[in-house]
Amino acid sequence: MARPTGTPRLRAAALRYRPEAPFQDAAPRLVAKGQGLLAERILDLARQHGVTVTKDPDLLAALDPLDIDRLIPPELFQAVATLLAALYRANKSLLPPPA
Repeated sequence: MARPTGTPRLRAAALRYRPEAPFQDAAPRLVAKGQGLLAERILDLARQHGVTVTKDPDLLAALDPLDIDRLIPPELFQAVATLLAALYRANKSLLPPPA
């Protein structure tokens, strides 16, 4: 089925930041990106694994030219750090209070 004219195609990207062993990421890493069905799959997998999904079209556009499995460049550190901080706060608020 054709997409209606003027309807933007779904896009998604996934970042990983695991500074601990065995990953030892020095910075967040682009681990997936795609459009259409691939974007839907990325989002489905994130939800299945309890990963918080957020929308940031500007960051998505900045990540688009990057290759998969590459660390994000320093010029994106601030934008990604802001996003990660918000996600960490949101996830922390979802945790049950300590017993």
